[in-house]
Amino acid sequence: MGSKKSALGKGLGALLENAKTDITSNSNSSIQNQAGLISRINISNITPNPFQPRIDFEKNSLIELSNSIKEHGIIQPITVRKIGRDNFQIISGERRYQASKIANINEIPCYIRIANDEEMLEMAIVENIQRKDLNSIEIGLSYQRLIEECNLTHEQLSNKVSKNRSTITNFLRLLKLPILVQKALRDSTISMGHARALLSFTSEQEILQAYNKILSENLSVRLTEQMSTKVKENKKNKKGILNRYEIRMENNISFQFKSKVKIKKKLNGSGQVLISFKNQEHLSKILDNFDQ
Repeated sequence: MGSKKSALGKGLGALLENAKTDITSNSNSSIQNQAGLISRINISNITPNPFQPRIDFEKNSLIELSNSIKEHGIIQPITVRKIGRDNFQIISGERRYQASKIANINEIPCYIRIANDEEMLEMAIVENIQRKDLNSIEIGLSYQRLIEECNLTHEQLSNKVSKNRSTITNFLRLLKLPILVQKALRDSTISMGHARALLSFTSEQEILQAYNKILSENLSVRLTEQMSTKVKENKKNKKGILNRYEIRMENNISFQFKSKVKIKKKLNGSGQVLISFKNQEHLSKILDNFDQ
């Protein structure tokens, strides 16, 4: 009883340290060979992680994820460990598991974890990354697993996979794209270049609008990048544009105060009037104008 209590709240660490409850602690080569690969497992054979610190999941968010899974499937597999004959326990991904149950999904893609052998898992994932048939999303997910499950820093990961940190960061950023775009990248509907260009948009709505335009107009990567640049320029111009009256008043105030004056406007109409001064004497003269 005491050992169980001490394990609560430790999360992944508690699972990995308890080799006695892990069927893969035996030298079972058929199970070990699955480490780092994806298997489809019947959801009825999967049980939640007893050390999961998060008990309640926001209902509306779960329903939204469930609807997304119904339409696009599970893009990011969950991670499980084998605990008996055809029985698995969740290590990470319980939210996706719960949403899949709501969606009445029979099988879900899973990584099978050799839970008490972190070095073997790390080696298996690194070996898997070297495969030439992996798509960008699969590579990003592999990097994410090494960071989260093997507790690697970006620098350590860079050394292990012989990639620049910037390259690793670029792949990880792809996982922040909307699920629809991740699916398109995974299925080679769009390229890595398209995806990187889409990451430069500031909101999910903008990303999806640009993504739809890529498909409808068959845009190249270069044209997608140009579209992104144009959107940024338009936003910048909208922020700084003054009408003729405001420009005239800016010049008049500047002449009156014998100082540089700048009117800055935001899109909602609010803003600032900035008056520069050279020294204390100059400031006093400017302030005297307000007393007249």
